[in-house]
Amino acid sequence: MPGEHTLKQFDADLEAVRARVLEMGGLVEEQVNKAVEALISGNTKLAEEVVANDHKVNAMEVAADSACTHIIALRQPAAIDLRMILTIIKTITDLERIGDEAAKIARLAINVYESDRILTPRYNEIRYMAGLVTKMLRESLDAFARLDASCAGDVARQDIEVDEEFHLITRHLITFMMEDPRTISTFIDLLFVVKAIERIGDHAKNMSEYVVFMVKGKDVRHTTIEELERELQ
Repeated sequence: MPGEHTLKQFDADLEAVRARVLEMGGLVEEQVNKAVEALISGNTKLAEEVVANDHKVNAMEVAADSACTHIIALRQPAAIDLRMILTIIKTITDLERIGDEAAKIARLAINVYESDRILTPRYNEIRYMAGLVTKMLRESLDAFARLDASCAGDVARQDIEVDEEFHLITRHLITFMMEDPRTISTFIDLLFVVKAIERIGDHAKNMSEYVVFMVKGKDVRHTTIEELERELQ
């Protein structure tokens, strides 16, 4: 029946664009991991690979956005279907920005290792902070895949820890620069690195909040953790 075929095709279209988001998320997570590894290991070739692959993230955003526009024009989704499309559009925007932050980290890694500087960076702290944000990103993507809003509170709490780590590392780097002015150039770059990591955490938190909107129809942006958890009950 034509009506039944149209409904099945609509479901197929929605599932296809959801798959695009998860594919994009996998690439972005890989970009973040490679950028951080390049910084810690001094592997400038790996950093150059991250920078070169940023265009793939951008292309995925354009393709997913175009697919969403097509679905809106052709299917005129309503209710939860419309919320899903809106969630996808917002999510791919945050994923693209995470990709930009990963490329920024990679460029800074290249700058650090090609400038013949005196290096005493706080890599253990940076590695730990990066681990936190990649965990947030993975949990947000898993929540999107499973249509499960329950992780949003955990992701929000992890974001607070990321912010605390950011302030701690920033204070340490400033102290080192004051103690040895020869390290200023390197540690300024590392300040930009930890800021990029902190921003990745913010984007991952945004993505978890979009899942709440998609599943429950409630906008929980700019709310406290306590308010968020009440909405999830």
